[in-house]
Amino acid sequence: MPGEIVDNQGRGEVSWQWPAIHPEGRKFGAIVAVACLVTLILGWTWIAWPLAILTVCVVAFFRDPVRITPTEDRFLVAPADGLVTLIQKVAPPRELTTDDGSGLAPLPPDEVTRLSIFMSVFDVHINRAPIGGTVRRVIYIPGKFVNADLDKASEENERQHVLIERGDGLQICFTQIAGLVARRIVPFIKPGDILASGQRVGLIRFGSRVDVYLPRGSEPRVLMGQKVVAGETVLAELGEAPLIQGVSQ
Repeated sequence: MPGEIVDNQGRGEVSWQWPAIHPEGRKFGAIVAVACLVTLILGWTWIAWPLAILTVCVVAFFRDPVRITPTEDRFLVAPADGLVTLIQKVAPPRELTTDDGSGLAPLPPDEVTRLSIFMSVFDVHINRAPIGGTVRRVIYIPGKFVNADLDKASEENERQHVLIERGDGLQICFTQIAGLVARRIVPFIKPGDILASGQRVGLIRFGSRVDVYLPRGSEPRVLMGQKVVAGETVLAELGEAPLIQGVSQ
């Protein structure tokens, strides 16, 4: 299944399969499982059962399912699973609008649309590239651990900016933001890496948020409160700014 080409005309073979567990989570699952086994051997069943449940929860948190990513260049896909909680007009991150001496032109400071995706502990936490291209910048910024669902988390929390540039010069920035429970942003990429749209780029442990900054002239194709899927849900069609309305029901 991984790497197979499918389409909307019924071509391609698809079957359900158990999601893999990312290597980053195997050590945590192993630690809790060993603790559970030790308590069982000692006869401490009142501790063993909660540890057994915790083992299942930890393994489920680090699940890494296969995703089907649209290959159209005009599509920007969701970098994270979760709930769309904020859609606002803001300036791009100031760390990306200033010259860092790398020789790369900084982003224009003009306002763009920022779309925030909140990941609960029940969501898949593997983050994916919203477009294909070359990683130009990866900027880690230490900070606080306030509720990632708050607007100020974009400026105050521990975070990591990633800037991807397509072959035609289009640049997309997204920001991984740690939250109340999250305490570690784990990158899988570095500047200079070439990515495909939907490729895995990192994870944030135990609940957090990802902000995506759409290029000027593009507006979201998703609504406030909508659930999106990393690597699959089309967040925007580049160069399009449709008004889409929905109803909560």
